[in-house]
Amino acid sequence: MKARITTAVVITLGITFGTTGCSLFAPQATTTRYEASDGVGADVGELAIRNAIVISDNGKTGNLIVTVANNGSTGHALGVQYKTATGRANTSIVVDAKKTVVLGTGETTPLELKNIDSIPGSLMPIYFQYGEVPGRQLLVPVLTTAQSAYSTLGPTATPTPQPSQKKSN
Repeated sequence: MKARITTAVVITLGITFGTTGCSLFAPQATTTRYEASDGVGADVGELAIRNAIVISDNGKTGNLIVTVANNGSTGHALGVQYKTATGRANTSIVVDAKKTVVLGTGETTPLELKNIDSIPGSLMPIYFQYGEVPGRQLLVPVLTTAQSAYSTLGPTATPTPQPSQKKSN
């Protein structure tokens, strides 16, 4: 009787391990976080930075497109630092508690990055940080308006002053 039970247990274990194969110890793809879009993201303290991309046709001026969600109970001023051709530039984004801010798309506020010296197709380092929370540097892709999805999202051109013309009477 003991031999039958032992044989049944051995066969059951053999079938179990045989049918699961390598997947028993292989990492599951669903547990790996990945960016499902063109942009990149990270968590900085209570702030979730998502889908950050820069749109630039000339590599000199760019439009930072990013979504920032504040999951905390207090508002934060998220500092954005990036390298320019002459040094570093800083700007900030205010994100109220339990709110999400979307910058640079459609009717939302653009965040223009000037003098960036990052050619389209490259990765631009941008550092995000607030308060005393350790920040994160992201390598943000620089894309162009050539793709139809981004055709209207380029940086706005600075208007050139036009001399006024006086009418002669």
